[in-house]
Amino acid sequence: MVRNEKIRSIEKPPFSPPWYLKGPLVQTLLNSARFRNRGTGDFERNSKERIIDAGGGVRLQGFLSERKGSEARGLVILLHGWEGSAESAYMVSTGRYLYGEGFHVFRLNMRDHGESHHLNEGFFLGTLIDEAYGAVKEIVRRFTPGGKASLAGFSMGANFCIRIAKRASDEGYGGLGHVFAVNPPLDPLDSTERVDRVPIIRAYFLKKWKRSLGKKESLYPRLYDFRPVLSLDRCVPMTEELLRRFTSYVSLEDYFGRYNLREGYLEDVTIPLTLLTSEDDPIIPYGDIASSAKSPSVRFLLTKKGGHCGYLMNLRLEAWYLPLMAEAFRA
Repeated sequence: MVRNEKIRSIEKPPFSPPWYLKGPLVQTLLNSARFRNRGTGDFERNSKERIIDAGGGVRLQGFLSERKGSEARGLVILLHGWEGSAESAYMVSTGRYLYGEGFHVFRLNMRDHGESHHLNEGFFLGTLIDEAYGAVKEIVRRFTPGGKASLAGFSMGANFCIRIAKRASDEGYGGLGHVFAVNPPLDPLDSTERVDRVPIIRAYFLKKWKRSLGKKESLYPRLYDFRPVLSLDRCVPMTEELLRRFTSYVSLEDYFGRYNLREGYLEDVTIPLTLLTSEDDPIIPYGDIASSAKSPSVRFLLTKKGGHCGYLMNLRLEAWYLPLMAEAFRA
């Protein structure tokens, strides 16, 4: 256990949204609202698809928005949440902002997210850290030769970010500068159970997940018959049935335990890591992060409001955390 004097205290920045954005479900749902991304600009016009060799025969899709000339501050890699994609509203709005602040931006689609189901026979699991880490290293190698990249993720993508930061720390990998994790689930089983308890959030994820599994089955009908999975109406039973039929995991606890980050996981991270979460997140209890021992490299920001990955502060649905993220990456 890290000694108490080495553990950073919790910082409580004064984020206070207007009355019409205070509700946690309002923040959570508007975060993914497509109308946040009205119009197009240089960020979209300069976005080019890139297929990344993630190792082990795995290919992942991404979109690189490169700034012209030599004025760029560096590269930022963005990871979406579960059943999100490179085109999710929060990914595009974050990418636009960072691009405007002078960064190249790479939005990575994890396996079977966005329109990438055809790239790999196997389906997505939260345990696929090897390919996510391999993809980040390949992006750094290809697009920042001899340099570093920053990394940011949301929800499930934030969980991946923490695991990538931990592995990079353990291996002494020097390609990452700063990692920013927004509302990371440290206990993914608990978070999945919480999704099932909120009908509107459960319906949102079930619709997208079932559509994704349907795409996979249509592409690889000889490998998959998801009908017994798709007949279920909650995320936890669906996960259990999927694991039982198509993987070697012996239980939900076995599977989710492989990427549970609570017990001492943050103690040995040496790469600068910022964790942002809110007290009113309906999916992730902030106490999981607040009670975890952290290394001096980990900064923990806790707001009273913000919902799940929201932090929207005005009618334009601009995210309050964006200047903090850009400042961290500039440093």
